[in-house]
Amino acid sequence: MTFNIGLSGLKAASQDLAVISNNIANVNSFGFKGSRAEFADIYNREIGGLGSSAGFLGKLGGGVRLASVSQLFSQGNFELTGRSLDFAINGNGFFVVKDQSTGENLYTRAGAFRVDREGYVENAFNQRLQVYSVVDANIPTFNTGSTSDLQLPPEINAPSATGTVDIALNLDTTATDLSAAPAFSATDATTYNNSTSFTAYDSLGEPHTVTLFFRKEGTNWETFMQIDGTDVGANNTLTFDSSGTLTAAMPFNWGAYTLSNGAADLNIDVDFTGTTYYGANFAVNDLVQDGYPPGRLVSMEVSDQGIVQARYSNGQATPLGQIALATFANAQGLEQVGNTTWASTYASGDPLLGISGAGGVGVVEAGGLEQSNVDMSEELVNLITAQRNFQANAQVITANDTITQAILNI
Repeated sequence: MTFNIGLSGLKAASQDLAVISNNIANVNSFGFKGSRAEFADIYNREIGGLGSSAGFLGKLGGGVRLASVSQLFSQGNFELTGRSLDFAINGNGFFVVKDQSTGENLYTRAGAFRVDREGYVENAFNQRLQVYSVVDANIPTFNTGSTSDLQLPPEINAPSATGTVDIALNLDTTATDLSAAPAFSATDATTYNNSTSFTAYDSLGEPHTVTLFFRKEGTNWETFMQIDGTDVGANNTLTFDSSGTLTAAMPFNWGAYTLSNGAADLNIDVDFTGTTYYGANFAVNDLVQDGYPPGRLVSMEVSDQGIVQARYSNGQATPLGQIALATFANAQGLEQVGNTTWASTYASGDPLLGISGAGGVGVVEAGGLEQSNVDMSEELVNLITAQRNFQANAQVITANDTITQAILNI
């Protein structure tokens, strides 16, 4: 029996060494969570007369067994990498990845992702990162009822034609009244007081120069438009009250301008809201137009809310999805399946999907990775302790062998 007790001790020490060795081996595995071996004693014999004075039966110990290997989900340190597809979670939660071979959702703290040939964001094991898909890119809002694979858009962002221009300026009350001057002509600077230009884009992304001309007639200002040096439509009139505030209804439209490059006609609304009529020099205080040319993908950005955006060289940013994070009622119940991923089990409970920074879920941080939470110095001390335990149990077996040999020699 004593041999079996010593043998159980050797087995337990060996299992402890295996757990510690695995922790040490994965000290550089991103997102790895260390484990610890937990043991329980064995009592399997009852012998009368060995109990307490109260007469309770006593038991001889039968050794030790491995009760559990518990996972330690403490936070690991962050390592800044500067890569736009390296993510870490500061706090509670797991990234959700879909295994392409089984279609199963798995969970990981390792946020080192890359892009495959089809533009899908995946880890080194072809498991695709799951996000909430975009419902409205302008707000933006997301469908939090289900997840989908995160896929990067094409390298080139489609252009958008200019449809609206917001412009605020000041028209000088002391400017020359041109009521008696010849009719407006863009080639005759004496027929208008001021002008300003901006670039507009057609539906194919080609730029066009739009020039607005301003001609003072009494207290009103006539406005004219040219696109690429060609007059567009008739004039519109800016009117003001006695305080210099604009009273004309907005926006102005000079009509469609037909292009020869195959693009749709340019039809631009110009809103002069905020324009004033003061005794100060002519000035353009604000000018914003909503068109843009095609652009190339230059970077990926992730906000604190886990919103993934593609940023293009034309200044546009397109939301691609919101990273889904999973939490569990009992993270200890997760099943380790290798590659620093876990699978949900009955013991862990179903995954509770949420978003970064909401409802007790951690915050996604881009440009860095979470290191293993293994403390090397602590593991080395544990390794020495486990080794001594192994030697001590081996000594127990040796002592029992000596006793047995002595008995046999009687």
